[in-house]
Amino acid sequence: MTAKDIDNNVINYEKSLEYWADIPATVDGVLGGFGFISDADIEGSTIFLNSLLSSKNPPCTNTAIDCGAGIGRITKFLLTQFFKSVDIVEPDSKFISTIKDFVGENKEKVGNLYNVGLQEFHPVKKYDVIWNQWVLGYLKDMDLISYLVRCSNALNENGIIVVKENVTSSGKPENDDNDSSVTRSLKQYLKIFKDANLKRIKQVKQTNFPNGIYPVYMFALVPICNNSGLYNNVCNATEKYVSEINKL
Repeated sequence: MTAKDIDNNVINYEKSLEYWADIPATVDGVLGGFGFISDADIEGSTIFLNSLLSSKNPPCTNTAIDCGAGIGRITKFLLTQFFKSVDIVEPDSKFISTIKDFVGENKEKVGNLYNVGLQEFHPVKKYDVIWNQWVLGYLKDMDLISYLVRCSNALNENGIIVVKENVTSSGKPENDDNDSSVTRSLKQYLKIFKDANLKRIKQVKQTNFPNGIYPVYMFALVPICNNSGLYNNVCNATEKYVSEINKL
């Protein structure tokens, strides 16, 4: 299966929304029955984020955004522990309506709530960290590249895009017809990051997860600069991608 096949045959945004509309607004629900891995996941993410915030040129800790936030699990247990304000993007109206109650004592740190899919989300330039976890498999490749470029343009100085996603062990994409998503290979993600003109500054594999599930990787990404500043042309990035997949 080529990247072009993924775009055309597997991912259907309406079907994904229909799937998640039937999922309960619980930690176990948003983690697909794997709620028991939440603590290990947050621990790994905390170590990763701490390393970014203690780097030579760290992002500020004013504003983060939790993209594909579900009920706000990452917002509650991770992002509100570090940032003054956390915005939310979540396409399921049931999930987004429960976020402030779920976050609880730190709900005053929850900022703007965007009830929209990432393929339609256009963030403003205000973010120190943009956190994407277990959500990018619902985007078509070209939409993902465009989205990442928009995220790149929305970063403050020293801002970072974080991606935490499953990757296949086979080296090939594997689709899930139930929720209309795809699990990409590590090689595919690296190519997408390159096509979005993003540079990896850190890559870590999540540990302490049970056997039998996909490997999970965390990536810290920053915009690649050129002589005229940050690369910020969505059309050029996607046109480059189309040209390359047409050669497949």
